Amino acid sequence: MGGSSSTASAPAEARELREQEALASAALSLPLLRAVFSRSADLAATLSLPPTSFRSAPPLETPAPFQDLLASLGPTIASLFFPRGASEDAGAGGWLGFLKGFNSCCARARASLPLAVLLRVYAAACAAAGAPCGVQFRPDEDGGGDEEGGKVVGELAPGEIAVLLSMCWVMAWSGLAPRASGGEEGGKGEAVLLPDVSHLVLSALVSAGAVADDEGVWGWEVSGAGKGVSVQEFTSWVISTVPGLGNCLSRYVQDRFRSSESDPAKESSVSTGNTTFDTCDAYLLTRGRAWSISLSVRNTLSEKFLSASVIGMDTGDLLYRSSLHGKGLSRFWSCVEGYKGPALILLSAFSNSGSENVDAGRKWGIGVLTEDGFENKDTFYGSSGFLCATYPIFRMLLPSGKEKNIMYCHLHTQLKTYEATPKPLGLAFGGSIGNERIFIDEDFSKVTIRHHAVDKTYQHGSLIPNQGYLPVEASILDFEVWGLGGQTTKRQQDIFKKREDIFSGQRRKIDLAAFGNWEDSPEKMMMDMVSDPNKARREER
Repeated sequence: MGGSSSTASAPAEARELREQEALASAALSLPLLRAVFSRSADLAATLSLPPTSFRSAPPLETPAPFQDLLASLGPTIASLFFPRGASEDAGAGGWLGFLKGFNSCCARARASLPLAVLLRVYAAACAAAGAPCGVQFRPDEDGGGDEEGGKVVGELAPGEIAVLLSMCWVMAWSGLAPRASGGEEGGKGEAVLLPDVSHLVLSALVSAGAVADDEGVWGWEVSGAGKGVSVQEFTSWVISTVPGLGNCLSRYVQDRFRSSESDPAKESSVSTGNTTFDTCDAYLLTRGRAWSISLSVRNTLSEKFLSASVIGMDTGDLLYRSSLHGKGLSRFWSCVEGYKGPALILLSAFSNSGSENVDAGRKWGIGVLTEDGFENKDTFYGSSGFLCATYPIFRMLLPSGKEKNIMYCHLHTQLKTYEATPKPLGLAFGGSIGNERIFIDEDFSKVTIRHHAVDKTYQHGSLIPNQGYLPVEASILDFEVWGLGGQTTKRQQDIFKKREDIFSGQRRKIDLAAFGNWEDSPEKMMMDMVSDPNKARREER
């Protein structure tokens, strides 16, 4: 009897092993996983961050236990998903347990499950580091202790949300910049500058109703004590606003496994040469805003923004900046004409004193991510785009799919024609002509924001805190356009500009030989007729 039961269980175990291997191979190659498994006794060190120190930009202060939290990250992941008993067993059972642990944190799953696993890791790491944490993992009453045998409950305070977001950014940083600037334990080198995530924290609090979307938003600070958000409210905000946050743990584990096989010795030393990690955010596209956008978009541009959040955007991708190239639609067009690729438009403005919806003199920022190039047309065009509020609250408004009024860009050309009903000159996004969701005038001095009721192209949501129903007019402070199409798109734009310069030069040249003899020219005949219209002239037949 016992022999028959063990024989029957063998095919079931083999089938389970095949299923786990197929699931794991979708994330990493099986040879790489087997190589990591062969050194599974040292998984805590493999999953740990390189010795690096981090700091926040003034006036913010880095939480005291943050470094201890990062130091406990690797051992926490190893203890939760790769138990020591399975790692010591080099047979099929140990390999199966290793795959189950890897799939628990790296396999594809519904949107809420990766975030729950991330919160569980965060709670365990905080407990190991002695950091305050309002969330905890509660296993099922039947004694199940695996990742699917319980749930994460509790509440996250504003400061804890900031620490969690900063931890997720560091996890992304470790994969993109293993040799980035940072200090070793001995104190050598400069600390890595953490991005500002206050706009994300405020977005989560406003979404959960912990902070009212009114004039109180302008003076809000992360360090100030306030009401937190529950795990359920935080999960809802992540799924609707920054769905990429739940993938941070899966990406981190895969990056650490890859780096351990490439050259583990390089991870132990940290270099500060030829890096831009500790530079100040001099553009509207700060590293914190770039990371927020990378967590929101679900296309190939996500990797572009994620890289920008670590090393900053390449200044060669800056197509236009009002403080550098001058304000105005014509100056804007001279910089972006011929660019046929995705682009990010950012502007900062402050509300005029006569506004009835928002507080006067308050600075705020919005952005538009378009996947189409720029065209001079008197109608809306485009296939896909996104609106976003960047400051002080972060929101991403996706296309609704009802209309395609993605973008409007219209300026007068050199050949002007009469128009009975002239179209407005400027930039616009969403809405309709004369009733645009966002409209920027020809001089780039004023921007008008209308309520989402006039727009069927983008999702509903306010772009400005305390916006109200009436249109809001604001003065533009700065304006930026970043090209996201890569070197190929930029090279094609350069070719287009060179060709246009040649055509313009040819049009400016005057070919005197084309005028012929003055005596036979029509101009001389007209001049003679004007001087003496009664003079008899021979008619040539």
